[in-house]
Amino acid sequence: MSDRSLRDDFHMAIAAASPPRGPMTLTDWGQLLLLGAIWGGSFFFARIAVAELHPLVLVLLRVAIAAIALQLYLMIRRPSFGLALPHAGLFFLLALTNNVVPFSLIFAGQTQLGAGVASVLNATTPFWTLLFANALTADEKLSWNKLAGIALGVAGTAVMIGPGLLAGLGGPVWAKFALIGASLSYGVALMIARRFKGVPSPVIATGQLTASTIIMIPVVLLTYGPEGLFMASPQVWTAVFALALLSTAFAYILYFNLVASAGATNASLVTLIVPASAMLLGFLFLGERLELFEVGGVMLIALGLVTIDGRLFGRR
Repeated sequence: MSDRSLRDDFHMAIAAASPPRGPMTLTDWGQLLLLGAIWGGSFFFARIAVAELHPLVLVLLRVAIAAIALQLYLMIRRPSFGLALPHAGLFFLLALTNNVVPFSLIFAGQTQLGAGVASVLNATTPFWTLLFANALTADEKLSWNKLAGIALGVAGTAVMIGPGLLAGLGGPVWAKFALIGASLSYGVALMIARRFKGVPSPVIATGQLTASTIIMIPVVLLTYGPEGLFMASPQVWTAVFALALLSTAFAYILYFNLVASAGATNASLVTLIVPASAMLLGFLFLGERLELFEVGGVMLIALGLVTIDGRLFGRR
């Protein structure tokens, strides 16, 4: 199939008419909250791993180990990875927009920005996804409850960061645009993920992570060479495998299943939950202090999610 026909097929697919989506089911909400908890926990593993590994090396190890694990899973449990082969071009596009480009932009931006600003800018992902979905889909149109809920969620993220956000508002403009660019890339990735209708979630996750691995291998080897790539302590390797198997392999199966069942806009809401999840996990398991403004931020995020769901206040 030519590149042009592939692009035409993609545009026709994402613009195809389909019935408007109703409210998220309890199963969808359960998957979303579980995914937010898992990706919130990934900050613990990454914090340990980056102490000895360069971020790009960690990205390669993360996607490569996850891809190998999922390939083995498909060999044992099925469905066949052969279902991914007709979509090879789209998988590389998904890998670029959902892994390689946003990871690189986030790493670059965070060299100049505090974690608080980065979290808030990343939390704008649902807004960009909503705009893309409104323009390119027939079943995820703009609505006031979605706009209001996303605004409350972003505001809640900002409040939850609190003084850390105010302290980190400086920094070059390019770094802030890098973080916004990462959020835009995630929004585009969700539109691409919609294209895989009928493809099982484990196959989508395996295809994306396999393509990401193929892309990242030459990037890392040309940048750092093969020496020292696997030099790390047992504690770091434990964190790497936890990050790859739980926060990547399993998490992406959950993520793509959520895209298929709840839609791109609703799946993107996980970026509002992740900061709150990371904070609550730190409080529960690391003994970190929970401030009043952090509790207020979590409540705003929860109110935003309830507003997006629409059943409590009535959908407009």
